[in-house]
Amino acid sequence: MVKILPAEGLLQDKIFYYPVRVYYEDTDAGGIVYYANYLKFAERARSEFLRALGINQQKILAQQKVGFVVRSCHIEYLQSAVLDDALTVSCEVAETGSAYAVIKQQICRENDVLAQIEVKLIFLSLETHRPTRILPEIKEKL
Repeated sequence: MVKILPAEGLLQDKIFYYPVRVYYEDTDAGGIVYYANYLKFAERARSEFLRALGINQQKILAQQKVGFVVRSCHIEYLQSAVLDDALTVSCEVAETGSAYAVIKQQICRENDVLAQIEVKLIFLSLETHRPTRILPEIKEKL
């Protein structure tokens, strides 16, 4: 069997860019991308962003029982994406604290910004379900 790798995106000047294609399943009855799917596109990009930074979320969850969870999310929809659009989702760390990080994201079609998203991630202990300090090796990469 041929081994094909998933899309990895590009990390350039502290901004991560991730490609997304709009498929039929992403659209609503009006033929535009259903509003909740922008959040899915953003989540995929954030996961790949952390991977590009060398942060292995699965390993950290399994070994240290800690990880990032979304605390809050603000999204502003500016334009609609439609079937077969080639989109780019960007991710940039806007702020970090001892137990949180704020990620700013944009979903674009060529030069048009379709959505702007700000996500606050909390670093959480999976055992206590309480915020905990971001591991130093992760904070350094962010």
